[in-house]
Amino acid sequence: MTKNTKNWALTSAILLACTTGVSAQQNDYPIQPVAFTKVHVHDHFWQPKMEVNANVTIPYVIAQCKANGRMDNFLRAGKKLSGDKLSEFPFDDTDVYKAIEGASYSIQNKKNPKLEAYIDTLISIIGAAQEPDGYLFTFRTVNAKKPHEWIGSKRWEKEEILSHELYNAGHLYEAAVAHYQATGKKTLLDIAIKNADLLVTTFGPGKIEEYPGHQIVEIGLSKMYRVTLNKKYLELAKFFLDVRGPKGDAYNQAHKKVVDQHEAVGHAVRAAYMYTGMADIAALTGDTKYLAAIDDIWSDVVQKKLYITGGIGATGNGEAFGEAYQLPNMSAYAETCAAIGNVYWNERMFLLHGDSKYIDVLERTLYNGLLSGVSLSGDRFFYPNPLASMFQHQRSAWISCACCISNMTRFLPSLPGYVYAQDKNDLYVNLFMGNTSKIALSATTVNITQTTDYPWKGKVDLNIDPQKTAQFTLRIRIPGWANQEPVPGDLYRYLEKKSAPVSLSINGKPSSFVSEKGYAVIKRTWKKGDVVSLNLPMETDKIVSNQNVRDDVGRFVLERGPIVYCLEGPDNKDSLVQNIMIDKNAIGTAQYQTNLLNGVDVISIPGQSAKRQLNSDSLLITDQAVKAIPYYAWANRGPSEMTVWIPYEASAARPKPAATIASTSKVSSSVKNKRMFSAIKDQYEPADSKDKNYPYLHWWPAKNSSEYIQYDFNSAQTVSESKVYWYDDGPWGGCRIPVSYKLLYKKGDQWLPVKNTIPYHIGKDKFNTLSFEPVTTTALRMEIQLPADNSSGVHEWAVK
Repeated sequence: MTKNTKNWALTSAILLACTTGVSAQQNDYPIQPVAFTKVHVHDHFWQPKMEVNANVTIPYVIAQCKANGRMDNFLRAGKKLSGDKLSEFPFDDTDVYKAIEGASYSIQNKKNPKLEAYIDTLISIIGAAQEPDGYLFTFRTVNAKKPHEWIGSKRWEKEEILSHELYNAGHLYEAAVAHYQATGKKTLLDIAIKNADLLVTTFGPGKIEEYPGHQIVEIGLSKMYRVTLNKKYLELAKFFLDVRGPKGDAYNQAHKKVVDQHEAVGHAVRAAYMYTGMADIAALTGDTKYLAAIDDIWSDVVQKKLYITGGIGATGNGEAFGEAYQLPNMSAYAETCAAIGNVYWNERMFLLHGDSKYIDVLERTLYNGLLSGVSLSGDRFFYPNPLASMFQHQRSAWISCACCISNMTRFLPSLPGYVYAQDKNDLYVNLFMGNTSKIALSATTVNITQTTDYPWKGKVDLNIDPQKTAQFTLRIRIPGWANQEPVPGDLYRYLEKKSAPVSLSINGKPSSFVSEKGYAVIKRTWKKGDVVSLNLPMETDKIVSNQNVRDDVGRFVLERGPIVYCLEGPDNKDSLVQNIMIDKNAIGTAQYQTNLLNGVDVISIPGQSAKRQLNSDSLLITDQAVKAIPYYAWANRGPSEMTVWIPYEASAARPKPAATIASTSKVSSSVKNKRMFSAIKDQYEPADSKDKNYPYLHWWPAKNSSEYIQYDFNSAQTVSESKVYWYDDGPWGGCRIPVSYKLLYKKGDQWLPVKNTIPYHIGKDKFNTLSFEPVTTTALRMEIQLPADNSSGVHEWAVK
């Protein structure tokens, strides 16, 4: 930001405060982040990713917003385009806002006049879509002949449920503040102020007393308050928290008053945004009543509901937190938006408490469950981030519900704002990446340069250049992973102790340090040219989970520093990894491979593979070399097998299927998604009909229709028995056991029904066996009648 831009921003803030008649801001976080505008990243890990975001992702997302009707929504609302066709969801407006926010951060990191001019054009289109009183919600303003069913017949009518009017406003405010801070321009901020003023006159005690159906407006209003100093925005944000509950739904955290909530429940993204908003309001108002709630909720998440990747939200049913220790791997939801929300929340918790444990969770999320959300190329994306796969997961070029895609667009360029923080004369070093920064402390302004090859190497050099010799305190985070603690609490632990301790030197001389709240505290008189060197023990570690996490029993995770590793098919024998076992005492070695996945450390470790044998319960065990790559980089080489949690006990392994009639057959089906086909012959016996730990085939959302699955054999076979295990995720999911089914065999060009010797039976949680008179055939087909109100699915179909 130039000097003129800074002066413009400051002058504008003062003018805004004067026109609203409010006094200067009094309360805020005791610790303040060093703004993204003051930190310039230039390392070999994050800078290339930020450049891909700037050069590929942001233009790509803007182009996709245009191609998928987001821009047309605004053009039609502003009467600049005829017709009333709209995109799919009422929250689609936010994809444009988030793209603008990301572009604003990116422009600040590296000037881009062409992008800045395009953003100015977008802002004018948004302004034209705004109604005279400030209302901005294209799905209503377009006034379509067939309105979207979520929006209701009038403003705010369905806000607590589905309309997303306030959710859209929240993202507008965040984009407006980012654009203003990055450019000094008030064009989008003026639009946001007009909208926020409408909310102030519409909502509150004695007015409309409703809470947002999807939280984030609370965060947006807090940011608007910081920029404008209009206290009414802060009061409204607090009102939206306080009016929530207790008569609503746990899905969107409205089942209790927010101060009475002590466990994480419901939709994980909504929850993380709400907890972030609670922290903001507590800091800005000085009202501490929210703190007990979010402190307890944080402990609940970190000790019982956090994936080793930092992901949150165990189940796709409601995109929600599960029960305590419910952390399935292959069906893990761990939405990218939830990971981003987890970073926001943990940063706020640190700013409140000054404890490094919050940055430990933030860092784990950042390098793993968040970064996995975007491909190395910057134009393919994950919505859920599973911890295991059998070819069924693949990155998408675009998703109709594109929230995660646009969220990644805005998050990555904001990353420099998470590196440092300050509290008067205390300077916190939270994240390690090569950068330069200029930070104004009470005693002096400090130029700090960080040099490191983190996360691949553990050495971090900090060049401290104060403008004048002065005393202040440097607080350098000692990551939990370097101190035998993967995350706070007992959800995860290391199998072995680290062989090397953390060490620190000042100007080349080893130095002891005092540790406070996870920080190495160095209080001294600093002068130009001082250098602090931190050495973190970058070793290959194994992590196991609490025994209450049923899905991880008998398994461990490989980790180096903050990076969680996974096994992926392209790096291992037969492109299989689910059948691999590794001894707990096996020693792994890491080597940097420049030409693999844009440059990564690869772990090599001895292991074994397991294979089933026909007509035998014993497994065929074979020694093999195993390779592991960083989890964030998986699925950049097409669909494959993948696992984060590696079996060290045979009971936890999933052996390669034996060569049976079914496993060697070609599958076809009325299901269009061919990636589901192999699920019905993978020889995995589910725990019950709703088991989602391994792939299954389903016809959802089809209902009340006749469907089929078919085996074409390699050669003519004589068969006389069929066993099928139905998928049924009732009562909450959309699949139930079918109404009926029948089995047919191929004779010439005809399909003939088999002559069953026992009655057809349809039941849950078991194999449904059908014996029939032997037939010699080249194919079997199962025809299935779906229920009237639900779909159906199949876990496994075996043939004898």
